[in-house]
Amino acid sequence: MATTFAVPDGRVAMNAVLRNGFGASGGSITSLNFQPDLVWEKSRNGAFNHQFIDSVRGVSKSLHSNLTSAEDTYPTYFLSFNTNGYTLGAGDYTTGDTLVDWCWKAGGTAVSNTAGTITSSVSANTTAGFSVVTYTGTGPTATVGHGLGVVPSFIIIKSRNNADNWYAYHSAIGNTGSLNPNLTSATFTNSAYWNNTSPTASVFTIGTIPSQSTWTYVAYCWAPVAGYSAFGSYTGNGSADGPFIYTGFRPRWFMVKRTDSTSNWLVYDTSRIGYNQANNYLLPDLANAEGSGDNYLDILSNGLKIRVANQSTNTSGGTYIYAAYAENPLKYANAR
Repeated sequence: MATTFAVPDGRVAMNAVLRNGFGASGGSITSLNFQPDLVWEKSRNGAFNHQFIDSVRGVSKSLHSNLTSAEDTYPTYFLSFNTNGYTLGAGDYTTGDTLVDWCWKAGGTAVSNTAGTITSSVSANTTAGFSVVTYTGTGPTATVGHGLGVVPSFIIIKSRNNADNWYAYHSAIGNTGSLNPNLTSATFTNSAYWNNTSPTASVFTIGTIPSQSTWTYVAYCWAPVAGYSAFGSYTGNGSADGPFIYTGFRPRWFMVKRTDSTSNWLVYDTSRIGYNQANNYLLPDLANAEGSGDNYLDILSNGLKIRVANQSTNTSGGTYIYAAYAENPLKYANAR
């Protein structure tokens, strides 16, 4: 049967892998339906840093969303991206560590992109709306090609060679503000982030902050794809009968952040608990082990339902942004 969905099965472009550390022997993950270009890894039972490894910077290079530090080089940790997963070396976690690896497929080998005033290297998956971009800052306001062919709704940027915050653009906030994924802060308003200019189908605009002269950067860019990914906002009602967030699919992965006040970033996925109410979360801004407790929500066939009143997900009148990825489009999905 024909489908209008560009990504009829979300597992061909994004997935969450649960695993134990391989220890000194190393090992391979072979359960994916694609070759990933970004693996965001986090220990669930230990207070270890988040790890961002991508195919454009190279498998030995890691950034940490909970830190401001420049990228680290780990030659024996992450060894290769493979057609159905990836290989870890002797520097992997111990066998007693439990982990979740969130994986996205971009476009494989990066190509030069001259759409912006800065030439970038881009690995782009235009079908699934995801690209990995590297560039070198020039100092003043500049534009950078992202390769998606459509307007991205969510962009996070990190300096590779210098200590600095992470910076996040989200379409629900707009081009005058930024969030820092390594901080709990509310939205900052400053034209030095995005020069008060929204992304286009070919480039995103950066001010002087994410374009320091001679600094090297990586940007992860996501665009919405009907039935597969969604980026938006909601207003909290402070009730256990919280807001319903329509996505058009059963989410595999969901990230939320309050924007008008301080709060942690929270990430949920359907691999780690598997039933409602979902309450196992990880915090991109902290090295903490996996948490549970009062951050409850229901993951439904067509979106999410917040089931608690709290600062992180549902304060009355609070504003929140989110990013969500599907297991399957609504046409095929079932509530759990």
